[in-house]
Amino acid sequence: MVIKKTKSLCPECLDIVDAEVYEDQGKIMIRKECKEHGKFENTYWSSSEKYYIASDYDYVGKGVENPRTSVEGDCPSSCGLCSEHESHTILGLIDVTNRCNLRCPVCFANAAVSKQLYEPSYEEIRQMLRNLRNNEPVPTPAIQYAGGEPTMRKDLVDLIKLAREEGFTHVQIATNGIKLALNPELPGELKEAGLNTVYLQFDGVTEEPYIKIRNRNILSTKLEAIENCRKAGMGIVLVPTLIKGINDDQVGEIIRFAADNIDVIRGIVFQPVAFAGRTPSEEVESQRITVSDFEELVEEQTESQIKVEDFYPASSVFPVSEFIEAMEGEPKVDFTCHPHCGSATYIFIEGDELIPISQFIDVDRFFNLLANSTDDINHGGLVAKSKVLARATYELPKTISLSKTPESLDIKSLLIKVFRERSYSALGAFHHKSLLISCMHFMDPWNFDHDRVRKCVIHYAVPDGRIIPFCAMNSLYRQGIENKFSKPLKNISK
Repeated sequence: MVIKKTKSLCPECLDIVDAEVYEDQGKIMIRKECKEHGKFENTYWSSSEKYYIASDYDYVGKGVENPRTSVEGDCPSSCGLCSEHESHTILGLIDVTNRCNLRCPVCFANAAVSKQLYEPSYEEIRQMLRNLRNNEPVPTPAIQYAGGEPTMRKDLVDLIKLAREEGFTHVQIATNGIKLALNPELPGELKEAGLNTVYLQFDGVTEEPYIKIRNRNILSTKLEAIENCRKAGMGIVLVPTLIKGINDDQVGEIIRFAADNIDVIRGIVFQPVAFAGRTPSEEVESQRITVSDFEELVEEQTESQIKVEDFYPASSVFPVSEFIEAMEGEPKVDFTCHPHCGSATYIFIEGDELIPISQFIDVDRFFNLLANSTDDINHGGLVAKSKVLARATYELPKTISLSKTPESLDIKSLLIKVFRERSYSALGAFHHKSLLISCMHFMDPWNFDHDRVRKCVIHYAVPDGRIIPFCAMNSLYRQGIENKFSKPLKNISK
C-alpha cells in the first residue's frame, strides 16, 4: 500500500529521483528508480504500527521569514534555507575544522581522507554565528561546534566565548573526548568560557566497539574524559553510533552506565549509523537500525523497565513551545521536526529502577492541556492569560499519578516551576533530575525523504552564508563546500 509520494536520492549518483513510501508486511519501505542505476528498495521504518503512531505528532512549522536561497529545482537542490523549508533552526552546527585525532570509517568529515584542510577562521565563524542568530522570526538559540574534532583548534575556548557574545543561550561541542582526557584543565576552561554540554562520542562499555568503529581502543580515554568533566561540573550527553552486529547489544548497558553516572551525564542520543559512499544494498539492509528497532532493543535490554510505548517523537513536545509562545506573546522555538526523525523519553532513577516519565505522567493528557490552554489564550487575548495559567496550573496535577511517582521526586512542584517560570533555569532543573534517552536517525541516500529534510530543525551554517539541513548537508553538500573552502593539507597533526 502506497502511503505517500516523495523525492529521494539515487545512492549511486545522488541525483534527485521520484520515490514512494509504502507499507509491506508490517514494515514501511521506500522505493525509487534512477534512469541510469536502476531500482532501489530499502527499509524506511521497521514497524508500520509505530510509524503510524508517530505520524499523529506531525505539526506545521512556521519556517523562516528571511530565506537565504531561492527555490530552484526539486528539493533538496537549493538548500540554504529556501522559502519552502517548513521549520526554523533549533540547533545550529558549525564544523570548525575537519582535522581529527582519530580515523573513524563511519565519520562524515575527515581531513585524513580528503587530504584537504577545512577550517574556517575566527571571523568566518563569527559571521556564521550571526547568520544563525539573524534567522526570523526565531533566532537560533543553540549552537554545536563540530568537525572533525573541534578540540583540535587551539582557539576553541575563544570560540565558545564568541558564541555567548553572539547571543546563544546553549553552547555544546561534539567531541571524541581525547583532548578532554589528556588535558584535565580543559573541561573547566571550556565551562568557564560558557560551554553548557559536552556531546561525547561513546559507543559502548567494552573495548570491542571502539576497536571496530574507531580503529582504536579508547574506552579508558572516554572514562577519563568523563571523570575530568565531572570534576569541572560539566554536563555530558553520550552519543553512541549504533551499528547492527557491533554494539546494538550494548544499548541497555549504555543506559545503565548513564544512570549510574547521572550526576554528570544528562542524556544519551543514540544515532543509528547512516550509510555513506558506495555501500552495497545488501549490506545496508542487513545493518540498518531504524527508530522502531532501537525502541525494541531498549525494551529488551532493560527487561521492560523502559518500554516501546514510553517513547514519543521529538515533535510531540510542540504543544509546550506553542504554550510558551502564547504566554510570552512573541515567537519561540517550535519543535516541528518530522515525526519520523527520532524519538525520546525521560527516565528517573530510583535505586536500581529505571522509571520513564510516561509511567507516572499521562503525557498525551499533559500535551492536550497545553494545547487547549494555548487555544484559550489565542482566542481570549491578554486578559485570558492569567486565568488560563491559573486553570492550567490547577489541572496540571491531574495528569500525574502520584502513587507511581519516584519517592525522591517532587514532580508536581518541578513541572509547575517549568510551567510558571518558562525559563532556561527552570527547564535545566528538570533536566538535572532526569535522564534523556533518545534516538536520532539521520538519513542517507538509501532512505532519503525530502519531506523529512523540509522539516529539519538541525542545520549547518557554512562560510558562504547558507544554512543547510543536516541530512542534506551530509548526503549532498559537504564535499562541495569543503572543496570550495579548503586548502591542500600535507601533514595532519595528531
